Amino acid sequence: MKNISRREFMVGCSASIATMYGAQLGSMAFADPSGTSGADQVLVVVFLRGACDALSVLVPLEGEDRAHYETARPQLKIPASGQGAALPLKGALEGKLGLHPALAPLHELYNAGHLALVTATGMHSDTRSHFDAQQFMELGIPDAHNTTAGWISRFLQTGPALEGQITFPALSVGGEITASMLSYPNAVAFNDPGDMALSGDEGYQKVLWDSLNKLYTGDTWLHQAGQQTLKTLERVRMAGFGEYKTKVSYPESDFGNSLKTISRVLKQGLSLRVATVDFGGWDTHQYQADHEKGYFADHLDELAQSLSAFYTDLEGISSRLTVVVMSEFGRRLEQNASNGTDHGHGSMMMVLGGKVKGGQVYGTWPGLHTEQLYDHADLAVTTDYRTVIAELLTKQMQCTDVKAVFPTLEQKGFLGLLG
Repeated sequence: MKNISRREFMVGCSASIATMYGAQLGSMAFADPSGTSGADQVLVVVFLRGACDALSVLVPLEGEDRAHYETARPQLKIPASGQGAALPLKGALEGKLGLHPALAPLHELYNAGHLALVTATGMHSDTRSHFDAQQFMELGIPDAHNTTAGWISRFLQTGPALEGQITFPALSVGGEITASMLSYPNAVAFNDPGDMALSGDEGYQKVLWDSLNKLYTGDTWLHQAGQQTLKTLERVRMAGFGEYKTKVSYPESDFGNSLKTISRVLKQGLSLRVATVDFGGWDTHQYQADHEKGYFADHLDELAQSLSAFYTDLEGISSRLTVVVMSEFGRRLEQNASNGTDHGHGSMMMVLGGKVKGGQVYGTWPGLHTEQLYDHADLAVTTDYRTVIAELLTKQMQCTDVKAVFPTLEQKGFLGLLG
């Protein structure tokens, strides 16, 4: 190894610090994966930002609701039969609702019992603002503007102590920490686990490691945090995040790559508690008409292909995995003049996992008659989105205090999503 000048060393340390900062390492006091707590369950939260059109995902197929749907959406309606028809769904609402044809890979998971759908979900809030609705949902307290902690943060802070036991208690795949993780000091955000590495060749890295370890030899909270962070970074380094080899084909997209990142973390043996992934582009005010190959259909296809690849890739640990998909609100029943849909109210959710009682549409379908619509215009909300998450936290994630996570939720029982 070449001799390193003081200037080169300082530049190297600065680059290392920049690397850590670029990876958004909260307080940087994470995990020693050698610990055990039994908290091996993983929750992945997918947020469809922009308000996905729930009435094109779960399509009414018969009766008066079908008539209202066809009248309101002459260009946007998904056929009930024939070419491009909605995919039939078994279960309690069999024959009444179908799945958009672009979601065929998810339809397979549904029929195999791994995917559950929940209709008419959302918040009992009147907002149609993307910003406000997303913030309310991620904070877990609708209509509250002064809350400083997200619902994931409250869950992790009220649950079993994870420091020294989980490599990544809270991982936000992307450029920044999501609002649902606000005020959680051990949250981390990155696009690629390889970002969490020191720069330079092996010899140069050794000098940096030795120097950084010497910097954190005290017993203050800062020194302890530094020591724990270095242990975590060493664990990530030892995992060896080179080229990812898998037999599964992910879509070459930001969303597909984000889910692949989570797969890489888990398959490399690094422990993970909660991960969030954003998938934007659902604000379809126009050009929604071509349901077989247009923008909206392509977006749904990307969603389905990515989730299917992710679940297949992690099939070996599926009993530990639960994925929940949600959006801030739905869209109007009636199409607009631009062959799109405007901001609405009721939405839908998806729950995917090894312990999910899939092959079923959960929740109460409210109907599409004018008097059944929210504000006489939108699908009503019959299931608070927090009820779905509360069940996953309680039954799958060992949460013992749902009220601390969602303080304003009026819990009236669970839907029975998990076996």
